[in-house]
Amino acid sequence: MKRTLVVGVDGSPESRAAADWAAEEAVRRDLHVHVVHAWLWQPLAVPVVQDRAVEARRAQEILDEARAELTRRHPRLSLTAEVVPDVPVPALLRAAKGAEMLVLGTRGHSALAGFLLGSYGQQLIASAECPVVSVRARDGMTAPGAAGGEVVVGQQGGAQESADVLRFAFEAAAARKAPLRAVRAWSLPPVYAYSPGSMWIAEQLGGLEPIEKAALEQALEPWKAKYPEVEVVAQVEQGSAGHVLLSAASDARLLVVGRRIRESALGPRTGSVAHAVLHHSVCPVAVVPHH
Repeated sequence: MKRTLVVGVDGSPESRAAADWAAEEAVRRDLHVHVVHAWLWQPLAVPVVQDRAVEARRAQEILDEARAELTRRHPRLSLTAEVVPDVPVPALLRAAKGAEMLVLGTRGHSALAGFLLGSYGQQLIASAECPVVSVRARDGMTAPGAAGGEVVVGQQGGAQESADVLRFAFEAAAARKAPLRAVRAWSLPPVYAYSPGSMWIAEQLGGLEPIEKAALEQALEPWKAKYPEVEVVAQVEQGSAGHVLLSAASDARLLVVGRRIRESALGPRTGSVAHAVLHHSVCPVAVVPHH
């Protein structure tokens, strides 16, 4: 049985852009696409005429239109589709259990204005067990990033911590036959975070940047061995991780970042780096959960 990619559709230009990106990715990786439209009859507590049968028929039309368009554009695509009787977030989270990734559409007009991610998108990205790809739509069209551009991945922490993020990025680069730019951003630590001994070691190594470069190379080493065909560019740069990644991905085909899975009294969170790039990247963004 083929591995599955799930995409949510609602008839909007954003969801059509997401569905098209999902279909291209599925063909590229030999995945099965499962298209989901969440619709639940919820009578409004206002004096507005509602017809359940009409709305149910429209929900099915949205799904049928998406399926027909994907079949027309990608005739070799392995595809299923369903209307799920539930509100979007739980419906898509259930559908994406065990999937390779979940793809969502995002509305936006410029890098300056940023994305209009919406509450549903934020909840799904923060809660999904699988990677979530946010695809931007601009003027009703997919903005897929530069056709010949790189895949850019943000690497943070140690080799084990970033393994899932790097795995996804290397797979994406290999599938596209694209170069991979691995970016590690660093900032000067507060004075109290380092002891005199550790600062002495850093000085002996030529400063903090060589330590950051070594950490990046160590994290990349097993994946470069597993994917020798992928050309890798390692970039270490001082600055805010969000700003550094957005600059590196200005002409990218895909930007990959991580989201740490952690318990919080406020519920699931996307994290500051993922939040920044999701709202301002001009290319699709994949957010990969990791421990």
